[in-house]
Amino acid sequence: MIEAELKARVHAPEQVMRLLDEVASARVEVYRDTYYDRPDGSLEKAGEELRVRTVHGADGTRTVLTYKGAAVDEESGSKPEHETRVDDADQAHAILRGLGHVELIAFEKRCRNYDFTARGRQMLATLVRVPEIDGTYLEVETLVDEQDMAAALDDIRAVLAELGVTAKDLTRETYTAAVAAQRR
Repeated sequence: MIEAELKARVHAPEQVMRLLDEVASARVEVYRDTYYDRPDGSLEKAGEELRVRTVHGADGTRTVLTYKGAAVDEESGSKPEHETRVDDADQAHAILRGLGHVELIAFEKRCRNYDFTARGRQMLATLVRVPEIDGTYLEVETLVDEQDMAAALDDIRAVLAELGVTAKDLTRETYTAAVAAQRR
């Protein structure tokens, strides 16, 4: 499956939050993301990602292991995504290190997630704050087959427009690059 996703900088986060609160219940969570690469940096060079994410929320803590392939849509940066839940975060980290992967970067994301249906699709909208980066971001995503990518991105653009987000607000900037730049 492809994670069709668009990300935008949000200039009126309270307004967007109010609009999202009208369509779904918020799930407030803190993500602790650790990205791994091969020692030669070949995953990052290929546009691929290998991540362990531990999510802390009102319903408890869970950890997921995610691999994202290279982007299949250059404009949006949407990627194939493979994700599975793991029972023990420490063991997931140990396995990746044992296989020779090295930590690329780790950081925290403070998220307000909304699951809802729009235009016949299950969507996830996430308002994101990364303490090391100025501003608030909005990610809207849905899982699709590659042949449905263009239509899914059009549907996401329509949802963003309803939330007051315009095309000029869209960004392909990654959190990993922004955090790395702040740490330099």
